[in-house]
Amino acid sequence: MYYTSNFFRDAHMPIFAQYDIQGQHYNVLRILRGKHPEPVSPGYIKEVILDKGRDLTRLIDKLVSLGLVDRYTCPENRRKMNIRLTDTGLDILAKVSDALTLKDTTLRHLTDEEYDQLSTLLDRMRG
Repeated sequence: MYYTSNFFRDAHMPIFAQYDIQGQHYNVLRILRGKHPEPVSPGYIKEVILDKGRDLTRLIDKLVSLGLVDRYTCPENRRKMNIRLTDTGLDILAKVSDALTLKDTTLRHLTDEEYDQLSTLLDRMRG
């Protein structure tokens, strides 16, 4: 399991590096795209992010500094922060996603039935 996880991480790192992001940043961008154009709170991101051990504030700070997301105070609740993808963030996310799709030829060796079986087994492992 760890070998396979590291295999994919290492294969994806050069693609992320082209855009000065890491896998965790990509995950946050994908979460934001799932709600786009609506903003989300950091709490929502924390609930659904894959790597729960990361410092979410630093991840978001980096994405803000790159111009990929906007962070602003919620107009209805001044104690709440809103985070939303920028147009640049959408563009970069599309480019990274396309590059990852082209890179991930590993799973293309599986039949549809094998892919479904693998997905089912991985779901069962996670409980």
